[in-house]
Amino acid sequence: MITVTGVTKAFGPKKLFEDVNTTFPPGRRYGLTGPNGAGKSTFMRILTGEIDPDTGSVGRPKRTSVLRQNQFAWEDVRVLDVVVQGNPVLWAALQEKEALLARPDIGEAEGHRLGDLEGVIAEEDGYSAESDAGALLEGLGVGSEHHERPMREVPNAYKLRVLLAQALYGRPLAMLLDEPTNNLDIDSIRWLEAFLHEYEGVLVVISHDRRFLNNVCTHIADIDYEAIITYAGNYDDMVEAKVAVRSRVESQNAEKQKKIAQLQDFVARFHAGTRASQVQSRIKQIDKLKMEELKRSNIARPFIRFEQKRPSGRQTLTVEGLCKGYGDKRLFDRYSALFTRGEKVAVIGRSGVGKTTLLKMLAGDAAPDAGTVTWGHEASRGYLPQDHEGTIRPGMTVASWLKTWDDRAYDQDIRALLGRMLFSGEEGDKPTATLSGGEVVRTLLCKLMLLKDNVLLLDEPANHLDLESINALGEALEKYEGTAVVVSHDREMIARFATRIVELRGDAEIIDYTGGYEDFVERYPPKN
Repeated sequence: MITVTGVTKAFGPKKLFEDVNTTFPPGRRYGLTGPNGAGKSTFMRILTGEIDPDTGSVGRPKRTSVLRQNQFAWEDVRVLDVVVQGNPVLWAALQEKEALLARPDIGEAEGHRLGDLEGVIAEEDGYSAESDAGALLEGLGVGSEHHERPMREVPNAYKLRVLLAQALYGRPLAMLLDEPTNNLDIDSIRWLEAFLHEYEGVLVVISHDRRFLNNVCTHIADIDYEAIITYAGNYDDMVEAKVAVRSRVESQNAEKQKKIAQLQDFVARFHAGTRASQVQSRIKQIDKLKMEELKRSNIARPFIRFEQKRPSGRQTLTVEGLCKGYGDKRLFDRYSALFTRGEKVAVIGRSGVGKTTLLKMLAGDAAPDAGTVTWGHEASRGYLPQDHEGTIRPGMTVASWLKTWDDRAYDQDIRALLGRMLFSGEEGDKPTATLSGGEVVRTLLCKLMLLKDNVLLLDEPANHLDLESINALGEALEKYEGTAVVVSHDREMIARFATRIVELRGDAEIIDYTGGYEDFVERYPPKN
């Protein structure tokens, strides 16, 4: 069990939460939710012990695993050993045993110690350690060809998966996972969901993947109103309960306000007359009818709306005989497709199969080995790459950078657009070099809304966004009248907007299905 007693945390004048008292008992899986800036990661770091609260304390099981974020801390360590280090008791026993066996002479004391270590190793399932670690890695999409390599030779996209396997390893009593689905493809997310369903300890997880939270969580700990409120059920259950509570209080307050107005009218009419006792009775009733305080929620949802200056031609994009590979690895082998006006295409698949490469070729940022990409009449493209490095020029403000993309736009229109994307007031004057990951994505979405292209090419646009922003993005794509090609692993968002699914299955195998995501999954189950 994890216990939180009297925890308060603030940064300067901004108070994130105050006097939090709660418990996370075993057998429950908690989603830690709240908008960007609410303090989710801060609270998680307090739970892990990385930072101290201003007041209060946290108690946690001795065997608590944490998803580490420093993916470069194990560069010279073999991948399998990184995972096994997730069980520090086992790892320490294995290291001590190895050191003892390396001695030229082993005495009686060392022999007894080796016997003790063998008992620890057996108790901790140490004799199946490497096979267990390998199974975790395979489930998370890290193939066996990487298992014996040092971490420095593993692609960066896989390093966080190795650290996730480390957090899952060794039967911890508690697991604290901050954004475990980052850099995972849809198949790996499904595997993780199944693994966590079998987990018997206490889980606290932060995720911006709504479907993941719905599939995994038995409870939600929501940070809002400078407090942490626990709800039974998954994320959708929490939203429903939260809205119901607020609606009930608002309705009760409205009834009280109506009653107060009637009483005040009686007092105003008869306060100077012969009905003094009745007036005093009404005044006492007014004093008793206190309105229930409704704190201001810190949930803020952007307003995203993609428009087009003019529509494209009917045949928006034609791909013919597309070939692309790197060395012996084939990504595309004579792939051909026609995308028509108004289609919403979701591109899905495991990591490394070519999703980003496909979008780069469509956007003109990468050349195919063979084949053609032909855009139709009047097609204008708006592109949001997955790698945001260098996409926003430093040395400017957010507002001035947007202005460079349309110098005819009025300043008030730029400010209104920024306000819709939660850059209120002076935040539009924020230096571009200081933007957080979420602010960068919201700024790039502002650019797309400003330019009003009739084709959107979006590579993992939900990265760095909070749940409210992802919901708003899915709604905007659903209502968009232009053509969209979107790489994403967010199944909830895909299910909302996609009218066509293109799944890259590796080795140039491609499934191109016209229809929604749920129908696609039913017809084409995941490839083993």
